[in-house]
Formats: sequence, C-alpha cells, structure tokens
Amino acid sequence: MADVDESQFSLMSLEDELTCSICLSPFNCPVTIPCGHNFCQDCLLETWKDSYSCPQCRTLFATKPELKKNTVLSTVVETFNSRTVKKETTLQREESKAQKKDVIRCDTCMEAEAAQTCLTCMASFCEEHLRPHRENPIFRPHQLTEPVGDLMARICQDHHKLMEFFCSQHGRPICSFCLQQAHKGCSFMTPEEQRSLKEFDLRGKLGLLIGKITKNEDILSQMRDMENKLKDSATNRMRALTADYQQMRDMLAREERDAHSAVEHELETGQTKLRGLMKKFTDNIDGMSKAKEDIHRLLSQSQTLAFLQASLDLPPATNFDPHTPRISLDSKKVMATQAFAASLKEFLTEILKQPVQSRLPLLKPEQKALPVSGSTGPQAQSELPKESQKQKKLPRSHSPGRPPIQPYFPVPVYIPHGGWNPSHYPQELQWASGHPPLPRPNSPGSQSKAAPKKRPKQKKAPLSTEENMGNKSQACSIENLLDLSGKDLSRGRTPAAESKMKPETLGDIPPDITSAEKRSELLKFATVLTLDRKTAHKRIALSEGFTKASVSDEHTDYPDCPERFAVCSQVLASKGFSRGRHYWEVKLSSNNFIGIGLAYSCIDRKGPTSRLGRNAQSWCVEWFNVKLSAWHNSSETVLANPNSKRVGVLLDCEEGTATFYNVADRAYPFHSFVFPFSEAVYPAFWIFSSGSSITLCKMQA
Repeated sequence: MADVDESQFSLMSLEDELTCSICLSPFNCPVTIPCGHNFCQDCLLETWKDSYSCPQCRTLFATKPELKKNTVLSTVVETFNSRTVKKETTLQREESKAQKKDVIRCDTCMEAEAAQTCLTCMASFCEEHLRPHRENPIFRPHQLTEPVGDLMARICQDHHKLMEFFCSQHGRPICSFCLQQAHKGCSFMTPEEQRSLKEFDLRGKLGLLIGKITKNEDILSQMRDMENKLKDSATNRMRALTADYQQMRDMLAREERDAHSAVEHELETGQTKLRGLMKKFTDNIDGMSKAKEDIHRLLSQSQTLAFLQASLDLPPATNFDPHTPRISLDSKKVMATQAFAASLKEFLTEILKQPVQSRLPLLKPEQKALPVSGSTGPQAQSELPKESQKQKKLPRSHSPGRPPIQPYFPVPVYIPHGGWNPSHYPQELQWASGHPPLPRPNSPGSQSKAAPKKRPKQKKAPLSTEENMGNKSQACSIENLLDLSGKDLSRGRTPAAESKMKPETLGDIPPDITSAEKRSELLKFATVLTLDRKTAHKRIALSEGFTKASVSDEHTDYPDCPERFAVCSQVLASKGFSRGRHYWEVKLSSNNFIGIGLAYSCIDRKGPTSRLGRNAQSWCVEWFNVKLSAWHNSSETVLANPNSKRVGVLLDCEEGTATFYNVADRAYPFHSFVFPFSEAVYPAFWIFSSGSSITLCKMQA
C-alpha cells in the first residue's frame, strides 16, 4: 500500500463510475448511446433484441442507435485495471514478507527452518545442525525445546545469563547471578511454576467472568421477557382502552341518534299540526270567498223583488278571529335532551382539563385519588398534584359518624310557561355520577340538611364565608347552564328549591353566638395566653414574654425533656381548656408555612406523626404556600384562602366547637371544627419557613 500514490487513490475512488451497470464489472470496450450512458458493447447488444432502450434511464429509441467506442473511457479503464493488478501484487508481496518474518531460521546455516532451540547454547538449530545435540553425550545435559524466536528477551541484560528463575517478590524473571546478588533472600520459583500459578489465577478469573456473563445474560433474557410482557400488557391495555372508548362513542352516537329522533319526531308532530290547521284555514278561506262571490252577485241583482227574496248566511268561520298557533320544538323531552347534552359537554370539558390523576375523584368522590407509586399512608396525598388537591374537597368538619358530602351537577329542564325551574328537574337528570336526585318542593326530605337543629333560646348564626362562597359559585354554574334559554334563573324558583340548592355543611358556626362577625362580642371571651418553653422545638425561639415564636435554621439550646417536640417545629400554649368559652388572636408575620390549631396533651412529641392535624389528637388550619387547608387525623379539606394577617380562634368547650376567624375590621369565620372533648385541649402552633413568626395578641379579658 505504501507504493500506491495519491493519483491511484483518486482513480480507485472512481471504481463505481468505471463499472458497467449491466455486468457490474469494469468496462470492456465501452460504448456510448445517445442518452449519454456507457455500457460494455457486448452487454448492450445482448439486451437489444426486441426493442432499443437504455437499460439505465429506460429511454426508448425508434431505431437501433449507431454505437461508437468511447476511447477516453477505455483508456481510463485500462489504467484502472493495470493499477488494480499492481495493487494486488503489492499486497501479496507484503503478505509473503510477513509470513517469512514469522519463520524461525537456524542460527548456524541461517537458511533452513529451525527444528528446536537449545536453551543452554541459546541458539536455534535445524535438523542437520541439531545432530551433535542428539548424538554426542556431551550435549545431553543441554535443554532442548520448541523453536523460540525471542531468545534475546530471555537473556539477563546485567549478567548475560539465561533467566531460569522468577522472583515472586518483585514479579520479574531473573538469572542465577541475580538470585545471588540483587535478589538475594527473595522467594523464587521456576517460570513453569509461576506460569502454573498464573494459569490457576487466570482460570479463577475466567470462571468468575463466565459466571458473571451467565448471570448478566440471564438478567438480559429476563429483561427481554419483561419487555415482551410490557409490550403484551400495553397491547392489551390499549385494546381495552380502545374498546371502552369505542363503547362510549357508540353510546354517545346512540344518544345523538335518539336526540335527533326526538327532534325529528317533534318536528313531524308540529308539521302535522300546522298542515291540519293550514288545511282548515284554507277551507275557511274557500268558504268565505264563495260567500263573498254570492254577496257580489246579489249586489249586482237588478230585480228588487228577487234581491229582497234572496237570503245569504255567512259561513261559521267568520265567527272566529284567526290567530297564529303556538307550535314550537320546546317540548319537555327535546329541551331536556338539549340541556343534558350541554351539561354533559361542560362536565366532560371540566374533567378533561384536569390531569389524569385528578379525574377519578371527580367522577367517584367516595374514592381517594391514587397515590404516587412507591408512597403509602397519609403522606401519599401530599405528593399528588396541586390540581388534584384543590379539586378533592372534603366536608368542612372532621367529626366522626357524619358522612361526607358528595358534589352534584344539576341539569336544568325547561317547563312550559314556567321558565327554568331547578325544583322540577327529572330525577334521571338532576344528579351526575349516580348521586341521589334533588328533592321536589313540598315533598318529604325537601328540608335542607344544612340547617342545624334548633335549640331553646338560641339564634342561628350567619353562614360562614366558605358556605356563602359555595352557594354563589353553585348559583353561577347553574346560571351558565341556563344561557340556552336566556332567562333568569330566579324566575320560577321556589324558596324550598333555593333551600335545597345550599350544600350541606358540617361543623357550622355555633348558633348561640349572636354576633359572630362583631369582634366586640368575641372579645367578651378573650383569654391571655403564653407559650410553653418546655414544648418548643429547638428551632423555635421564644421572645416578648413568651408571646412570640419565631423559627430559624439555628437551634436554641433548650434542655431535653419529654414534653418537647423533637421532629416538627411546633410549640404549645402553657394553658389548656376543658370547659367554658375562650377566644384568642394570633398575628402572622406571613401566611405561608404556618399552622394554628389545638392539640391534646397526649399528642406525640417525637415521632413523624407529631405534626398538627396528622393524628387524631390535634386539629389545625394550615397555610402551605398559597393553599389554605384544614387538617385532622391526616385528612385534608382545602379552604378558600382569605390571606389572613390576624387570625382569631373561638373555643367553645361546652358545644365542642373551634371556630377560626379572619380578623380585619370585623371577624369573618372561615372554618369550624366540631369534635367531642375527651380532655383539655391546648392552643398549638406550627411554624416552618425560616424567618416566619407568630405573636399572641394582647387583649383585655
């Protein structure tokens, strides 16, 4: 290859261009046809039998073209062939030289191939020159072996002796002089023994590698099987999904056909009525036109006696005033079908806007959202997407024994001459996802479940801000559904229907507080609180007479005691309550990563469940980023965030309620817990964000 110059390389790169496209060999007497392509003359004539066309571009010639030899291309092909032969010859020579170098020659004659090598003489001999070693007894102690080509590599460079030993300590071959001088005292062995040890070690490593390779191949095979199973599982699931969605499409198509049939039936009925009335009006017109002609004929009568003796009666149609009939498609079935389609579309639109993980609780509120893979227990809920946590709203109270409230999706139905009245909804259209129907007015069960039981000499407190917001949002959603008719929702709505539209709430504001929104009324139950230093987590620093708690990354040097929180940055008040009414206010440095609540003294202080609201011994409202939630026993209720800067808490031990207020110009209640007191409860606080703090406000009792 070294003799091949650059021109040869450039010529070799044209090998494809110098090849006939018919025989795929270098051109042999190349000829050019009118389309410009080149072929071997014999190959081209072989293809021209029935017609004359180019084998490459398929150009058809009417007559046989005149073929002329391409002299330039022929010269290039000859040069290419000659250099190809030269290249092959050069490669063969180089291969023969390499083979000759591998042959070990006799050191005596330098021509014949060596038969054996004498390690004593340190020379290789052919059969002829090896005779003295075979026949002369003097050479009998000499050690003969197979021909060795690296004899000089076995000679010690320092002493020019054969390296007969191997130093185990230094890991190198040595001669007898080295063993007496530089390697004196080193452990040694023969090269054969060292080879045996090394072979044993390599065989061990080889066995280990074989075992590892086998295991890896087994794992690889298992992964291939797993991949196949995944493909099969994905195929089966996609097939099941396709079947489910196809069934839904079929159901929707069937519903669409039924809806169209209902409209067409109503159209046919209306057209039949109109045709009958039109025929009747046509007959009336014909009768009255005939009477009109009779009157004209009578008026044209010239004979007075005949005119007076003639009589004329008007047809009965003249006794009625014509009017346009009120016929439309607004039947109950058609309007219910249209309203159902609009509501179903809106319902599906709202669901499909949510992530897939958040959709199931919207369809089946009684089922919790699936936790993130690998997480279990209450903490799994916190790993769900924020959209899922916002959509999954539980009842406002966590009191045992009360069922959760299920959301419903009302569908309005048009009532002729009565407008849109939600109290007349058909039962099959009132609730979505299989929930019970809305009770009718003046029927059993029509009283609102949200109304608390009346108590003697007590007045019901106004609804909380959260309840009012729920009613408004619910009314707005119904008004959006009523845009189909353009009528106001309030028309035709009965008070009983309005009362049923209010969502059921548990844990209402205590009814015996007559002015829950007036702060002056709450201050009657004001209580002075201080924070208990023995319960404060080491991240929490207490100041301002134990009324302010702030959190930082540096730990305070508190002594260890059983009452102190060790995991969560929390602190309890020093005073607990088991009877009476008590009110206090807390000022927040920021409404982010702060919790305010109540706890029994038996709350866990050391374990992971010691956080407020994550156990059965505590209740709290918690600001986590922009989300406000109520927690008890690891159950969360997402609330509307009023962005409070000052929070009031009213504890009524007699009624078993704890109400939280957003204190501004007035006190606005935003949540209430209802729970039976089994022992004294202590005000409790959780502060997480570094630099945040809470302050117990000073109030006159």
